[in-house]
Amino acid sequence: MYQALKLDYSFSSLYPYLNYDVISIHYNDIYLNYISILNRLLNESNYHYNYSLKELVFNISLFSLNIRGEILYYLGAVLNHNLYFYNISNKKNILPVGKIKEDINKHFESYDKFKNEFIAKANNLKGSGYTFLVSDGERLLILNTINEDTPYSYNFIPIICLDLWEHAYYLEYLGNRSAYINNFFNIIDFNKINIYYEKVMSEVKK
Repeated sequence: MYQALKLDYSFSSLYPYLNYDVISIHYNDIYLNYISILNRLLNESNYHYNYSLKELVFNISLFSLNIRGEILYYLGAVLNHNLYFYNISNKKNILPVGKIKEDINKHFESYDKFKNEFIAKANNLKGSGYTFLVSDGERLLILNTINEDTPYSYNFIPIICLDLWEHAYYLEYLGNRSAYINNFFNIIDFNKINIYYEKVMSEVKK
């Protein structure tokens, strides 16, 4: 069975940008429920857990058409939340480092231009979904997805994920989604993002 990502920060440690209740409900009630439902659907389909979560996106044809859409929805939800919870922390590593810094400067000219474009894209999302920094293997791009779509379904590799469902911010920000989007850059952890980025890009080059 697929396991939940273990957080390396406490539910209260992201205050004042996200409070204890927001993170606790998001992680315990939303995210863990997504994983539970995904595992149940896969068990009911006699799946043997022989693929990673990412690989399963590309092997969704294993499942019958009547269940495929539901599995893909919860699979996307788990993948998206794994990345969202991974790329934030209380460590104050809020400026790019290493290869991710180099490539952000290469594809967006500067970190400030990247940040402004990401914020604008996030503010433009209609309804529930996510804003991602993604790679197509060569370039970095900013992409919005709706509901629980994963960038893998569009042949993009997700690098940074901002959850824009109301459950991610409403208890803290009410209707002020723009403030939540701006404050995402106060809890982003580019040290972890760079480690992940270097890993996934080395796999692309193989």
